[in-house]
Amino acid sequence: MPPTPSITRRTALAGGAATAALLGAPALATTPLRRPNVLYIMADDMGFADLSCYGRTDYATPRIDALARQGMRFTSAYANSCVCTATRVALITGRYQYRLPIGLEEPLADRKDVGLPASEPTLPSQLKAAGYATSLIGKWHLGSFPTFDPLQSGYDHFWGIRSGGVDYYTHKGTDGKLDLWDGPTPVEEAGYLTDMIAERAIAGIGAGAKQPKPWFMSLHFTAPHWPWEALGDEAESRRLEAAGPGDALFHYDGGSLATYAAMVTRLDYQVGRVLDALAASGQADNTIVVFTSDNGGERFSGTWPFSGRKTELLEGGLRIPAVVRWPGVTRAGTTSDAQVISMDWLPTFLAAAGVAPDAKRAPDGIDIRPALLGGSLPERPLFWRYKNNGQQAARSGKWKYLKIGEQSFLFDVVADPMERANLKAREPEVFKALAGAWAEWDKTMLPLDPKSFTHGITGKNLADHFGVVD
Repeated sequence: MPPTPSITRRTALAGGAATAALLGAPALATTPLRRPNVLYIMADDMGFADLSCYGRTDYATPRIDALARQGMRFTSAYANSCVCTATRVALITGRYQYRLPIGLEEPLADRKDVGLPASEPTLPSQLKAAGYATSLIGKWHLGSFPTFDPLQSGYDHFWGIRSGGVDYYTHKGTDGKLDLWDGPTPVEEAGYLTDMIAERAIAGIGAGAKQPKPWFMSLHFTAPHWPWEALGDEAESRRLEAAGPGDALFHYDGGSLATYAAMVTRLDYQVGRVLDALAASGQADNTIVVFTSDNGGERFSGTWPFSGRKTELLEGGLRIPAVVRWPGVTRAGTTSDAQVISMDWLPTFLAAAGVAPDAKRAPDGIDIRPALLGGSLPERPLFWRYKNNGQQAARSGKWKYLKIGEQSFLFDVVADPMERANLKAREPEVFKALAGAWAEWDKTMLPLDPKSFTHGITGKNLADHFGVVD
């Protein structure tokens, strides 16, 4: 079989124009009659199959399932990275995260000198300049206050946590310090964090209904990220706090499938409350709602039919759920196998608002409205790299190139989603072309930073990773 042809930005744009022509120009008008609100909901470390509408069988997620029935469910949605900070950089900039130093952190850990620069054009800053009210409720994880801050990167309002993860009850991070903020002000409030984030979002939706501006809300839950604490698990929270700051919060000695189920179903319940508030406010008919995750699943996640998980460029570490309800665009109960990725949301939302992306920071992502309308997207390669174990990956069409350490692979991930049959010897030209495309792409990105943090799961942490030592 011949190698997959390379896709240039020019041919990608031409393909998008052709798709638009097939679907009808009015459906993809640059400036809609009413600029829609955008409610972007992101779970943390949710695996591809952690929702019952994606195949989870040991519990049900009825509210997110209902959202999927009302809109479109993607089956080939990818995260820009297999860890959170890097994906969040791509989401907020619309570009490969490797173009910025903060995007080289996997994830951001103890460094205070690295973060998202206030000068960087972002999704919220560009929508804000176009007249949108913008807010971030939940997790930031793109730099430390006060140098790096959501309010300096386009958000009018921020309520949530700044680090990668906190205890659901004490709201303290791995350093043992309180990490809950209302803008620049630290706050002390009692409660289960998933519930608290939802309450703030509900209040924000109510406020949005009373103002003339359209709004954009990034609703970034921390669930189902560790520590493994469900509603009512205050005793476990006290046990972790008694262990002192540090690795205890990673919670390698805790959790269970039952606890994980309780965490996800509570998230589902609170997402339902947020959607109910949107409907009650009269704004649902003019609001784009997206539900997705920042990367693939962690230790209790469902990733079937994929292998791998967070910190790995196997499909299980990158493939994520993505549900979109866009009145007038998506049709109820539809699915799409279009390959979409986190950095696509910026050009898509800007196009919906009639906003041209910043000319000096052209997105690497594309406007995916043709897929949302039931059509296809132009074929394009997608690329990843991950510092731990020297991981490299690229997908083009059905083919995926993967390198981990000194081992390299070629998979047909349509026929072989578990990535078991290495076809590089059977399809040498395809392997050579895709590996070469990855190498050429990599030259256009920042080099690896020897000081950057990179997280990997080892046999010390999880028994199914025996033999993995770094």
